[in-house]
Amino acid sequence: MTLAILADLGGTNTRVALAQGGVVDQASIRRFPNAEYKAAGKDIAHILRDYLDQTGATVSGVCVAAAGPVQDGVAVMTNLDWSMDAEKLGGATGARHVAILNDLQAQGHALRHIAAGKLRVVIDGPQKAGASMLVVGLGTGVNAAPVHGTGAARVVPPSECGHVNMPVRTEEDLALLRFVEGLLRQRGEVAHCGVEEVLAGRGLGNLAAFAARDTQGAVPMDSAAVLAGLTQGNATAEDAARLYTHILAQTLADLALIHLPYGGIYLIGGMSRAMTPHFDRFGLTRSFREERRVDLLQTAFSVTVVEDDFAALTGCATYLAATSQS
Repeated sequence: MTLAILADLGGTNTRVALAQGGVVDQASIRRFPNAEYKAAGKDIAHILRDYLDQTGATVSGVCVAAAGPVQDGVAVMTNLDWSMDAEKLGGATGARHVAILNDLQAQGHALRHIAAGKLRVVIDGPQKAGASMLVVGLGTGVNAAPVHGTGAARVVPPSECGHVNMPVRTEEDLALLRFVEGLLRQRGEVAHCGVEEVLAGRGLGNLAAFAARDTQGAVPMDSAAVLAGLTQGNATAEDAARLYTHILAQTLADLALIHLPYGGIYLIGGMSRAMTPHFDRFGLTRSFREERRVDLLQTAFSVTVVEDDFAALTGCATYLAATSQS
């Protein structure tokens, strides 16, 4: 079997590993701090080259998952001012087979290749083998994409779902939307309340600000403070978590009806993992399975949190192996 080098390029660190036949060598995983390479005028090509020099590995394939847009075979990391294409990655590694994926796409390619112990069901429901799935990223940003097919035929189209409108079902939702728009306006940002403004890491802080809007002397809370407050019975934190769970459930329900992921909905990212212990208490299932004109939300779909930190590497490995054989 041919040896491949994989990289999961995030905003802070790049995780690099080796894989054979679509299987990641867990012992080979190493982390590289992006800031140090950027400060030295280096980029992803240097990280890959350093990894190969350190391990002495010779590879025939390379796949990078980038937390940024990929268009026409070029990935751009705007926060790092890095860009990459097949020529750069092939030149750095000597690999003949080169692939570049958006990080959400890599997570989609990992589905059905993640160990059962790394999957936690938060909304129980049927999963149809071979059916389309949906991967939803909740972290520094928010995004979602359908996952169609298997093997070399699997398709995970790019998406920018984090910037769709926040769902508004109640008077409280409308008040929240207007409040967040006001916060964004005060910060000099575009005053549009997309779901990312309430479901990403910074979104939990926005929800806490809304929850404390009428409280004299309220101290601003970021996501870390809200999550800590949930273990201490903090009323503002609990209200923020309730709103988060409600909005997430409504967003997932809308996406489920758009994409019909009978194979399951999968949540990835730090916010999904951090909020998992609180979903049941704040009614994720109840809000998701509300009555609508069609009964699909009451009878279909499951929601599972992926608790595998290296799922993107698995997705890179499976994608590279599948496309190498096609």
